[in-house]
Amino acid sequence: MAQQEANIEELVDTLSKLSVLDLSKLKKALEDKWDVKAAAGGPVMMAAAPAAGDGGAAAEEATDFQIMLEEAPADKKIAVIKVVREVTGLGLKEAKELVESAPKAVKDSAPKAEAEEIKKKLTDAGAKVALKGV
Repeated sequence: MAQQEANIEELVDTLSKLSVLDLSKLKKALEDKWDVKAAAGGPVMMAAAPAAGDGGAAAEEATDFQIMLEEAPADKKIAVIKVVREVTGLGLKEAKELVESAPKAVKDSAPKAEAEEIKKKLTDAGAKVALKGV
């Protein structure tokens, strides 16, 4: 039991030395390995923020983005629905409902490159799109 407590203390010391950006990478790696989703703004991130020293720069560098369909003009709606179906895999009815209920998230989380590509496709189709870091 004493060895386990020593291991926990050593782990806490090691984690305390990580930057916010490194903690974010660790969180993502653990989520992938354990197939779970950590709650946003968990206590680990709040406890580690003062130790980072440059929390503002790390906050600007979001790695995943939510793609929000802000608006689809009536004359471009069919083209936008086609793109929504392509990027989400939704059926025609579901894609139409998503487009008509804008503003709505097309995709909750995507890497930056994928999010930029989806945004470009939707914008080219005539939609108004916004990316939000998550």
